[in-house]
Amino acid sequence: MQKCYLAMGCFWKPEEKFKTQKGIINTEVGYAGGYKSKVTYEEVCQGNTGHAETVKLTFDEDVISFEKILELFFKLHDPTQKDMQFPDVGTQYRSEIFYENEQQKVVADKIKEKFNKVFNNKIETNISPVKNYCKAEEYHQKYIEKNQR
Repeated sequence: MQKCYLAMGCFWKPEEKFKTQKGIINTEVGYAGGYKSKVTYEEVCQGNTGHAETVKLTFDEDVISFEKILELFFKLHDPTQKDMQFPDVGTQYRSEIFYENEQQKVVADKIKEKFNKVFNNKIETNISPVKNYCKAEEYHQKYIEKNQR
């Protein structure tokens, strides 16, 4: 099993989209890329912790590759928007791929370049080592699933 961490706006919709993909074993929402190891939703919303709302995926690489996950990542949100995904605005809603190792970084760079050509060099997605990931509060986990009517 491998893990990856993707920021692409509010974490509820991406979690919902990824959890149905074959090979995704588990989804979890949290915060990554900031200055502190533990933060709350309220702190992140203030926009000064450096964290982004992030979906953590655990996946079986024999069923779905990291490359395929990143192709979905670029298709499931607008990677040309800086520090936002309409209607959500702020650095916590930025587009970012957080990698765990050099192999993931190489793949992320390759896929970003591929999509940058498609989007006429307007991609705003950051690629960074994962740091200070912390799980979001329980009420955020599987939020859409819990709140369907």
